[in-house]
Amino acid sequence: MRITVWRRAGAWFELLRWHKPSGRLILLIPAGWSLWLTPVAPPPFFLVGLIVVGALAVSGAGCVANDLWDRHIDPQVERTRTRPLADGRLGRAEALGVLLLALLLALLVVLALPGPGRRLCLLLALAALPPVLLYPSAKRWFPFPQAVLALCWGFAVLIPWAAATASLAGGWPLLLTWGATLCWTFGFDTVYAMADREDDRRLGVRSSALSLGPRAAAAVGLCYALTLLALALAAALAGIGGPFWPLWALAAVGMAREVRLLGRAEAGAGPPAGRGFYGRQFAGQVRLGGLLLLALVLGRAG
Repeated sequence: MRITVWRRAGAWFELLRWHKPSGRLILLIPAGWSLWLTPVAPPPFFLVGLIVVGALAVSGAGCVANDLWDRHIDPQVERTRTRPLADGRLGRAEALGVLLLALLLALLVVLALPGPGRRLCLLLALAALPPVLLYPSAKRWFPFPQAVLALCWGFAVLIPWAAATASLAGGWPLLLTWGATLCWTFGFDTVYAMADREDDRRLGVRSSALSLGPRAAAAVGLCYALTLLALALAAALAGIGGPFWPLWALAAVGMAREVRLLGRAEAGAGPPAGRGFYGRQFAGQVRLGGLLLLALVLGRAG
């Protein structure tokens, strides 16, 4: 009996994708950018903790919604065929229950936020819910579903800012951070989609990797460049101190290297790029985005 319970819990954990920290961190990083760029930074520890829990709940809900939408597609895709819904370890009703629990946890986090910004955060959370739940369907009707995901990721900037300042009157620093997040998300998720191109083409679903074709690597490079530029301008306007800049430069070198490797792989200049290559590219963005967050944290301290 105990083994069965643990297996069930493990399947729930997998369904929420909490066993893959990279996917959770890549949502928390823009939230951190937002919190450390507000005029009231650094944020209190309690607020940071709430944002972390809220991001885990929302990203988990998005993953469950994704698997529910794709429960008939995932068994036919090499990367996803071992997911709990795809391999039959969980049924649709149980997955819906997990989805509701994740959304309830997210709601409790919003209600626990500081009073002045709570109502605004609740409105933003409600506005985020439709794109988060509908994003997995976008590949059926939109040639650039990664743009829909980028819109979802943008709320990871707006909600923490509203929670910290009780408003969205952040001017250019807020707008630039939001724009940086949209560009970065579109870029790294296009790379992620490159791993599934053959399966997606066979199944008739869409992605920016397919829609951009041979221009995909260049588009990713442009997205990363705009991300770096927007964050640099946001930091300058927010008065971030000297320690930010050498770390920002290091992240810029790292992103340029990733784009160069991607371009070479797409051009066939070197060993064939398998799923592991694109997975390493994705993990690299977690590290580089985290480096940019560290730059902001140290810049505020400096």
